[in-house]
Amino acid sequence: MIRNIQLRLSLKEEAQSGSLIKKVAEHLGVSETDFHLKVLRKSIDARKPTIYFSYKLSVYINEPIPPKSTYTFDYKDVSSAKPVHIIGFGPAGMWAALRCLELGYRPIVLERGKNVQQRRRDLKAINQDHIVNEDSNYCFGEGGAGTYSDGKLYTRSLKRGDVRRVFESLVHHGATEQILVDAHPHIGTNKLPKIVQNIRETIIKFGGEIHFNTKVTDFVIENNRLKSIILNHSNEISVKRVILATGHSARDIFYLLDKKNIHIKAKSFAMGVRVEHPQHIIDSIQYHCKGERNELLPAAAYSLVHQVKGRGVYSFCMCPGGFIVPAATAPGEVVVNGMSPSKRNNLYANSGIVVEINVESDISKYEKFGALKGLEYQKYLERLAFTSGGRSQTAPSQRLTDFVEGKLSTNLNTTSYQPGLNAAPLHSLLPKSIGSRLRQGFAEFGKKMNGYYTSEANIVGVESRTSSPVTIPRNKQLEHPQIKGLFPCGEGGGYAGGIVSAAMDGERCAEAAAHGL
Repeated sequence: MIRNIQLRLSLKEEAQSGSLIKKVAEHLGVSETDFHLKVLRKSIDARKPTIYFSYKLSVYINEPIPPKSTYTFDYKDVSSAKPVHIIGFGPAGMWAALRCLELGYRPIVLERGKNVQQRRRDLKAINQDHIVNEDSNYCFGEGGAGTYSDGKLYTRSLKRGDVRRVFESLVHHGATEQILVDAHPHIGTNKLPKIVQNIRETIIKFGGEIHFNTKVTDFVIENNRLKSIILNHSNEISVKRVILATGHSARDIFYLLDKKNIHIKAKSFAMGVRVEHPQHIIDSIQYHCKGERNELLPAAAYSLVHQVKGRGVYSFCMCPGGFIVPAATAPGEVVVNGMSPSKRNNLYANSGIVVEINVESDISKYEKFGALKGLEYQKYLERLAFTSGGRSQTAPSQRLTDFVEGKLSTNLNTTSYQPGLNAAPLHSLLPKSIGSRLRQGFAEFGKKMNGYYTSEANIVGVESRTSSPVTIPRNKQLEHPQIKGLFPCGEGGGYAGGIVSAAMDGERCAEAAAHGL
């Protein structure tokens, strides 16, 4: 017999070995030796001062031990198979390549950046020396922006593909099985590079190809069909099916498509700042505690949203126990993002707090840029952050209360942002459509989370790469409606918003590109 049940354990019960087994036995009225457990979901309920761990369980009573997984990944030797070219090796490109192996096609991946090992040197350079490598940074390189991130796997895109399959694939390549049960799973920036390397080794082992330091610089089109692509301005290769998975920051691709009159569209997105609190403040709010949180509890997270003047102001990519990092992809700009290690044990909590930007009504002065108007607006704010930060990767910053009250901070709190902070009047520098909404939003968040609105928090500018400001259209077959053989994919095409949704879209595009090849 198999029974599906839900139970809760208090913090005291959670700390005691065997408590879950004992509670299941009592709940079902069976002996502790007569069943096996499979945890389907585990979450924390901290809505009230008494905190519980909630479990969703399958109980196998007098049944064999349940298998850990019912998923298998049948990767085929594709060394002599027909090729599918994949531009970009972020989550969309990686899972497109893995799916090609299963379908019996040879993925040929073209990645402008470096592998994860060599990429670390460029991350060190931007953090310590303020040098931005345009092809190797926090956004570009093996694994894309997802490699050096928190590795958050939560997604609302449940109808776009098999979420569990993506999780199982990650476990197959080295992720902990805990991601299969946590309500808000994450991997951690310290563990993601090895998983990405394992995926690369799988692709090569079964006959796929991955070419690093290989930038697509032009498309050759004949009769509305993609005939070939130019690599590094010199090498031309013939192609039949191309999955375009370049991510939301590959601006050169957007410019190239626009220049060649390949149809693209401006897309609404969000921009704002990153706010950083001492982690103990967020813990005390969320866990109703004074002093250190219980050792069984992870660093607390939060999710906030408020409507201000017809636009959503909301938290984005919240990183408990994490770091703020420089995510610029070109000199002369400052962009910030967040990441966390697997243990989420840093002293700070940070989150993007952003405002919805409607490209049809909010940025009319950029209308002359057509489909690239949102991109140009992004660039304007990033250059503004560069100038106000001190013309380096030092970021403009302000104490949270000073920002809301409209005054320059005479000093700033300590920070996890390695390049450093420079006090700047972000309340007056940011466009009113963003700044005024952020100020109202922060004040409201302080009412929802008592203690959130504090002078102990900094805001850091700018958080501008929440999603692509451009959509590359595609039809029901996931192919560009104008250019045959081109399959826009993932975040860069406007079809994903995170590791899992990008991975699922990569799989779908691989299936579409392989169809009829």
